[in-house]
Amino acid sequence: MTKLYKIGEIIKILDQSTNSKKKIYAHTLRYWEKEFSQIKPKLLNNQRYYNLEQIETIKMIKFLLKEKGMTIMGAKSVLNSKHKKLDDSKSHSLKVLYYKKILNLKTKNLLEKIKKLKKYGKKNTHQSKNGS
Repeated sequence: MTKLYKIGEIIKILDQSTNSKKKIYAHTLRYWEKEFSQIKPKLLNNQRYYNLEQIETIKMIKFLLKEKGMTIMGAKSVLNSKHKKLDDSKSHSLKVLYYKKILNLKTKNLLEKIKKLKKYGKKNTHQSKNGS
């Protein structure tokens, strides 16, 4: 069974996943559901629940609309494009930019964690030398 996320959790994920200062609100996400056929949350007890595939689609939509300044029609055409070659069109390069940005953010987060681990490890090593 796949994990499902509520709309409030999606908003938090969107805020953490990009360093964009453009916040997405629940009403915006509900509007995008009407505009983009790729976003179809499950409704259980009048609550919206999204799976991981839909979350990735929502992140892509946010990137295209808020960071690249595309229109809804433009974002729809990028999401609906199915390219087989790397340089089929400009819309594919936008997808590459999106995934590149996500990888850069993940790399940055990992490097920060490594720095913290190194710093923490140095403290423990230093203390053990003094304590012996």
